[in-house]
Amino acid sequence: MNCNVFGFFTSMEERFFIFAEIFYAMADLTQTQWAEKLANDDNAVIVDVRTQLEVEEGYIPNMIHLDIFNAGAFMDAAREMDPTKNYFVYCKSGARSGQACAILNSLGFKNAYNLMGGFLNWEGKKTTLNQ
Repeated sequence: MNCNVFGFFTSMEERFFIFAEIFYAMADLTQTQWAEKLANDDNAVIVDVRTQLEVEEGYIPNMIHLDIFNAGAFMDAAREMDPTKNYFVYCKSGARSGQACAILNSLGFKNAYNLMGGFLNWEGKKTTLNQ
């Protein structure tokens, strides 16, 4: 199959299969679903894909920070991660984290969970860099 993470495919058939694979591998979860699934998962990794300035305003504890706007570093770090783990991904509102999940899926990650509504709507435990 000849494609890249930005969605340029050589045929319509390849496009269908890639999107089907991404659709079924990525899950958009509500705040409650995401928190419950995370709490019951001992194979979980929390990934914050926001900018450093956003992270400094607050974040979910025990996360790893991979700024999706820094595409090269994001891709390098993603390729080093264990694709057998379950990734709980969030951003400010849920859009960038959805993109991040799709990219992870294209790299062979089977379980990437997008936090719908993102950190803006997060009611769970939070922390800041200044604490």
